Amino acid sequence: MEKLFDVSGKVALVTGGSRGIGEMIAEGYVRNGVRVYITARKATACDQTAERLSEFGECISVPADLSTGAGIETLTNTIRERESTLDILVNNAGATWGAAFDEFPEAGWDKVMDINVKSPFFLSQALIDLLAAAATHESPSRIINIGSIDGLHVSRLETYSYAASKSAILHLTRMMAKNLVRRHITVNAVAPGPFESKMMAHTLATMGDQIVAEVPRGRIGKPSDMAGVALYLASEAGSYLTGVVIPVDGGLSTTI
Repeated sequence: MEKLFDVSGKVALVTGGSRGIGEMIAEGYVRNGVRVYITARKATACDQTAERLSEFGECISVPADLSTGAGIETLTNTIRERESTLDILVNNAGATWGAAFDEFPEAGWDKVMDINVKSPFFLSQALIDLLAAAATHESPSRIINIGSIDGLHVSRLETYSYAASKSAILHLTRMMAKNLVRRHITVNAVAPGPFESKMMAHTLATMGDQIVAEVPRGRIGKPSDMAGVALYLASEAGSYLTGVVIPVDGGLSTTI
């Protein structure tokens, strides 16, 4: 029982790991002995975050644009050059787009759906052999998809493709869980509520007090809240869960 939440010695890849939710998860893993690869489209930001997190453990920057097949191939080739197995894949990289219904552009649909739904699927597919190589019946490998409570309830914001994509990734999680469990790979999803991030910055700046007032816990999320659920899902404590969606939102999507 004393090692129930121990993840030391594991290898993880966290996409969108240079900031926001991805950085919170990556830091939680690094501080607990995981060798963590982070990827992001902007190389400078990715390198800077990896340098900061390397003060606490092992964090390697692998910049890549996961919106394209070529970017996914570049990332997976780099991981394969360095690792023969992968214990944890966190599909966190994402995008959003807001516009009124009558003005919502096709580009805002395609970009968001590609990055938020298509890319996690094909990255998981590309790395499935490394995940399977690390997996055993007693200690499965883990895929953790980062969704949003916007995939669970109706947002006040006109972010049509984002909400649709997050609903899609939550159901894709269940589909993947059903079919990958035979390879001893669990697939679960986290649905964050309001956290401080670049994606949420404008919303929190303009509606922050109202959002906090609506959250039953009376605050927005902290980095430790996200790190905690990521550690749980990656450790022995979470090894019996698959196909599960965990809202991390202070009760916002489930109790009001």
